[in-house]
Amino acid sequence: MDNRSEVRDFLMSRRARVEPEDVGFARGADRRVPGLRRGEAAALAGVSVEYYARLERGGIAGASEAVLGGVAKALRMDDAEREYLHRLAHQAAGSPAGARRRAGKPAPRWRPSPSIQWFLDSMQSAVAMVGNGRTDLLGWNPLGGALMDEMLKTATTTPPNFARFIFLEPAARRFYPDWESIAGINVAQLRTEAGRDPHSKALHDLVGELSTRSDHFRALWGRHDVWEHQSGMKRFHHHAVGDLTLHFNGLDLVGEPGVQLTVLTAEPGSPDHEALQLLGSWASPAPQGDEREQTADEAPTRRRIGEAR
Repeated sequence: MDNRSEVRDFLMSRRARVEPEDVGFARGADRRVPGLRRGEAAALAGVSVEYYARLERGGIAGASEAVLGGVAKALRMDDAEREYLHRLAHQAAGSPAGARRRAGKPAPRWRPSPSIQWFLDSMQSAVAMVGNGRTDLLGWNPLGGALMDEMLKTATTTPPNFARFIFLEPAARRFYPDWESIAGINVAQLRTEAGRDPHSKALHDLVGELSTRSDHFRALWGRHDVWEHQSGMKRFHHHAVGDLTLHFNGLDLVGEPGVQLTVLTAEPGSPDHEALQLLGSWASPAPQGDEREQTADEAPTRRRIGEAR
């Protein structure tokens, strides 16, 4: 990723997004650009028009924290966008915060250690998945494997990748009822990762592949949105158990840069929690032969699974 062009496109896209009326400027009939004029952005940021123009041309190296903060406030950036702007500035200055592995020998693929996998497998009432900024799925527990069953079955790469599933597999549009929102978030995650590790060949290759194969991805990539995977809610439509709405929390793994554990849960006693339990039953292997008799409580569950299929 070229730092100067990324700074230019990012700042221009954020400026175009701000409505003049929302920050005290009249729209006027002679306004020929979307969003703010460059001079208006400079005034809000507390810098000269000439200096702001230099920033927007990509000359962000050496910009002070106060200037970056002023620009972020003027363009109404959220926390993820502020962090991204600071990363771009650090990279432009060649500081350790922006220094990353250069193109060349790729880093070894992260795999969960035995103890981490034991931890994942111990989570029996929640979906647990480990991923990275490139949206690779690096590890999961049985419930995670059951939830992402279709992605794992259709994956053509190792490790499986959420972006490839979302944009290249038709099943994803059914699996994610809010597919448009999920697609936008996924691309914003990739853009954030590009700011964290701009020299990642694996990420460049993924973005290039998806830009070639998906017009929708290419359009979203051009928006320069960024997003931090922290917490929220996601809706799913699983082919075996139907609809689920799950709460998710992203938890960074200490000592594992760029790797995050995501836990998806449902409120105990809610219909979504019952569906999650049903998903666990669906994922569990059926008993062999006459090892045990089916209990009265199990019969309705197995019928519901059969109906869902």
